[in-house]
Parts: sequence; structure tokens; C-alpha cells
Amino acid sequence: MKDDIHPTYYKDAKAICSCGNTFTIGSTKKEIKVELCNKCHPFFTGEQRVVDTAGRVERFRRRYNSQS
Repeated sequence: MKDDIHPTYYKDAKAICSCGNTFTIGSTKKEIKVELCNKCHPFFTGEQRVVDTAGRVERFRRRYNSQS
């Protein structure tokens, strides 16, 4: 087995959501930025909204609405 091949594990890594929520997790990176968390995810909040990544939903709607 090779020595010193594993990355450093941080038990107190900071995760920052795009909604502004921050929480502590264990990770190999000191700080992680995420798009969704349990405070803003539609499944946990109960609200219906489209979580769009890079305009995919809007592009889909434009493409298939124009064919009708």
C-alpha cells in the first residue's frame, strides 16, 4: 500500500448554498458551494417550482412550443 495518497479530510468543512444557508459537513474540501439545500429545495419546502440548470427548461419550452 502506498503511503500519503489520501487527501486531507476536514470534519468541519463549510457548505454554502445559493440561498444563503450555511452548514457544516465532512469533506475533502474546506469550503463547498451548492445550488440547493434542504431549506430551498422544492421537495422539502413543499412549493412547486422548476429548478432550472443553465436554461434547459426554457430552451425545451421554446423548442416544443414553436412546433405546435
